[in-house]
Order: sequence, then structure tokens, then C-alpha cells
Amino acid sequence: MIGMLGNAYLWVKAAHVIFVVFWMAGLFMLPRYLVYHQEALASGGIASPEAALWIDRERKIRTIILTPSMTVVWILGLTLAANAGLFSGQHGLGWLHLKLALVLILSGYHGWAVGYARKLAAGKPTLTGRQLRLINEVPAVLVTFIVILAIVQPF
Repeated sequence: MIGMLGNAYLWVKAAHVIFVVFWMAGLFMLPRYLVYHQEALASGGIASPEAALWIDRERKIRTIILTPSMTVVWILGLTLAANAGLFSGQHGLGWLHLKLALVLILSGYHGWAVGYARKLAAGKPTLTGRQLRLINEVPAVLVTFIVILAIVQPF
């Protein structure tokens, strides 16, 4: 599937996969950080040194890994989608439509996690540790379906 990218196609695809790995690493780490941060709030309050460390860690993972990786994933992914003919009415791309919808949901999850980190930084948790641990599984479930759609292209 060379399309408009020509010989750069495989390089763009490789970069897309690399940044997906970075983004997913961040999406697996940040919710775990939120669990530990919330536990630090419960044991020492908002002003505890441990809670302050978690605020800094969450900020770093957000600004160094998560948001830049997500941005690059979207740019490269939309470039690959255009190469596949998504925007020119190419038939047989139902799998890609669903994949993009799931990536949009994953991006929303990213936004939720960043917002919840800000709530914790303000000392206002709204979930239990158990709920946070369950929510931590959302990226794994979504990425499983995304990878299946990208590789198998079932429809």
C-alpha cells in the first residue's frame, strides 16, 4: 500500500508503531501513578512530600511521553489513513473507521487520566483505589481491539 507516501510509507508506518508503543507505555504508567498518588493523599494528605513527588512524576510523564506521543500517533496515523484512501472514499476500510473510533476513545481516556491527575494534585479524589485499578485496564482492552483491526482488517 504505497499510495501518496511512496517509498516513505514503511518509514511512516514504523514511526507510527514506535510512537504508539511510547503512548501506550505512558497510558499504562499514568493510571498506576494515580493509584499511588491517591494512596499518598489518604496516608499523608495533599501537603505530604510523597503526594508532591507524584504530582511531579505525573507532570513529567504527561509532558515528556504521553501528550507528545499521542500527538505524533495522530499525525502519522491520519497520514497513513490518507495514504490508504480514507479521505478519498476508498471502499473496504470499515476496519479503519472502527479503529479510528477506538483511538478516539483512547484519546478521551488519555484526557480523563490527565484531568484526574489534576484533581489529585488539588487534593480532590473522586474514585476509590479499586475503581482506579479497574479503569487502568481500559487501555489494554482498547489496544487489543485496535491491533486486531489493524492487522486482521476483518471488514
